[in-house]
Amino acid sequence: MTDADPHAGQPVESRGPALEDADSAVILLHGRGARAQGMLGFADDLPSEGTAFVAPQAARATWYPNSFLEPTEENEPWFNSALGLVNDVFEDVTEHVPAERVALLGFSQGACLGSEFLARNPREYGGFVAFSGGLHGPEGTTYDYDGDLDGTPVFLGCSDRDPHIPEERVHETRDAFEAMDADVTERIYEGMGHTVNQDELEHAADIVGGL
Repeated sequence: MTDADPHAGQPVESRGPALEDADSAVILLHGRGARAQGMLGFADDLPSEGTAFVAPQAARATWYPNSFLEPTEENEPWFNSALGLVNDVFEDVTEHVPAERVALLGFSQGACLGSEFLARNPREYGGFVAFSGGLHGPEGTTYDYDGDLDGTPVFLGCSDRDPHIPEERVHETRDAFEAMDADVTERIYEGMGHTVNQDELEHAADIVGGL
């Protein structure tokens, strides 16, 4: 870790076959205060045969210090460092597995980070799953990203009263990804809270099963 790159050298946990033996891969991004090892538990709920699961660990268990609804500069240098770590992991994975067979899945802060990574690095991915998350920026932010996600399947799931993720931000994220030619499925769950439900897991399993 350095002051300018706080996530440099952070460990990456894995489960399943080695990347050189894998047919597909899922990059898992944990939430604030959580652990990469815990994210690997999603492998129990997703099609896993031939799939490598890879989960980077944020420094001090936090990708960036403030809310994703704050101006991006308020979360620097942590935010750019986090994007850099995700990019490094993605590049390591795609040395062995084609990008079209690689999905990203994040929960909460990890879903917000994954949303920004996808928007800033447009191409065809195997899929993206955001459990309770969305694109960064204060209320009123305009999302106008260049590039094409080329039909990438995207699932956005969130509660209608999530204490951290405004429902409107999920809708804005949906619209931004659709404008980039992603194949977006959005589900808003009444009164769910900040968690992941079985329906969301089934949508994620459909994406991972299609890799």
